[in-house]
Amino acid sequence: QVQLAESGGGLVQAGGSLRLSCAASGRTFSSYAMGWFRQTPGKEREFVAGFSWSGGNTYYADSVKGRFTISRDRAKNTVYLQMNSLKPEDTAVYYCAVVANYCSGDRCYDVFADIDGMDYWGKGTLVTVSS
Repeated sequence: QVQLAESGGGLVQAGGSLRLSCAASGRTFSSYAMGWFRQTPGKEREFVAGFSWSGGNTYYADSVKGRFTISRDRAKNTVYLQMNSLKPEDTAVYYCAVVANYCSGDRCYDVFADIDGMDYWGKGTLVTVSS
C-alpha cells in the first residue's frame, strides 16, 4: 500500500501563487509515474502535471504550462506543485496519484491520461482562486 497526503491548498486571489505538497509513504516501486490531477464539481478529473520515475522529464497540461512547476524531494518522499499566476479557472480539488508503470517520452502523457489506471490517490486539497 502507498499513502499519499496532499497539503497546501487554500484561498488565493487571481495572479497569486500557492505551493502544494504530496507526502508519500508505504511501499516503493522500482519504476513509477507520479502526478497531480484536479477536479471541479460536475467535471471529470484531469491531469495537471507529472513526472516519470527517472525524473528526467516533466509533463504538463497545456492549460498550466509556463505557470505550474512539478518537483520532488527524494529525501522527504515529497512531490510539490508550484502554482503561479493562478486564475479562477484553476479552482479545483487537487489530487496527487502514482502508478507503478514505466513510461518515457510522450508515452507518459498516455499514462497520465488513463485516470482510472492510477494505482493510488490522495484525498485531495482544495484550491480556490478568487477573481
